[in-house]
Amino acid sequence: MGMMQDYIEEAERDLLHTYNRYQVVFDHGEGVQLYDLEGKEYLDFVSGIGVFALGYGVKEYNDALKAQIDKILHTSNYYYNVPAIEAAKGIKKISGMDRVFFTNSGAEAVEGAIKAARKYAYLKDGSTDHEIIAMEHSFHGRTFGALSVTGNEKYRAPFEPMIGNIRFAKYNDIESVKALVNDKTCAVILETVQGEGGIRPADEAFLKEIRKICDERDMLLILDEIQCGMGRTGSYYAWQRYGVKPDIMTSAKALGCGVPVGAFMMTEKVGQNSLVAGDHGTTYGGNPLAGAAICSVLKLFEEKDIPGNAAKVGAYLFEKLDELAAEKADIKEHRGTGLMQCLEFDHPVADIINKALEKGLVLINAGTDIIRFLPPLVISESDVDRMTAILRECL
Repeated sequence: MGMMQDYIEEAERDLLHTYNRYQVVFDHGEGVQLYDLEGKEYLDFVSGIGVFALGYGVKEYNDALKAQIDKILHTSNYYYNVPAIEAAKGIKKISGMDRVFFTNSGAEAVEGAIKAARKYAYLKDGSTDHEIIAMEHSFHGRTFGALSVTGNEKYRAPFEPMIGNIRFAKYNDIESVKALVNDKTCAVILETVQGEGGIRPADEAFLKEIRKICDERDMLLILDEIQCGMGRTGSYYAWQRYGVKPDIMTSAKALGCGVPVGAFMMTEKVGQNSLVAGDHGTTYGGNPLAGAAICSVLKLFEEKDIPGNAAKVGAYLFEKLDELAAEKADIKEHRGTGLMQCLEFDHPVADIINKALEKGLVLINAGTDIIRFLPPLVISESDVDRMTAILRECL
């Protein structure tokens, strides 16, 4: 463990301790395999928290980035650049949205979405006391706006006061939403499939009813698809399977497949009646490297039918995890859709995850008692078999 242990100790001296990391230093990847500094091989069922959808060492993607690096990396948004323009066009095509704003992360995309919703309401009545309804057990990010709509008291408490006028409803409980709606409500924000909060898909009736309420009252529906979007659940965006279109949506993670990138998108109606010149900006957002990454991702997603593979292998994963859940008394529940699933246990799962890591399988949790499965979207059924075999040994 020589060299690897040295790096781990160095990290603990130098980096701010805000992460409890697993005791491994990853060095490179190939396909759906990761390799640590000592050359040990691991099957990746985390994909960098849902980021590395295409797997590792994809020549076409790497070449596209290298070519862009040799041209230009940054221009700022005072000027146009072709990769960002092409990327926006591609995003509009897969999402059916009308306007795109590029950010560098998911949290930033949520910040922009909140600002757009508030500005939309402000332009209608000139007041600044509008309310946003968010969901309990949601997760939208760690910056102040994103944290303010994150429905986990533990994450928010030390940093109060948050941004104001946020109300929390129960996910998949339409009555709890209706109870909070009033003349000041300007938007409802939710994840189409809750991620950190335990892999919970929205009920179709719940989503459709929220859409109806928003339409009746000219409130905006903001759907956060940072984790569940980009093919993860079997369609480009999870809301497309429900047929419920948001007014504003956020995307990140697999949108860049490794290059830090995010975006929020909106309908033309919101685009024409919210943020204008001077209202919002970012130095790096939509830089040529990020644009080139998105363009390459969109091209490869289409060529390889990545959402189709996620649906097919996701169904197989569902079967296999169902079998495992039936076998093991300590597994309370199995939830999820596509390649975004979880097993909930009646005890903490840290030991299982550490054992799996020793046996060459990378897994993460969602809360203390849930194991989350977020593999690269290119995995095969035989990868699922390998994963379940190792996991079975660890239980």
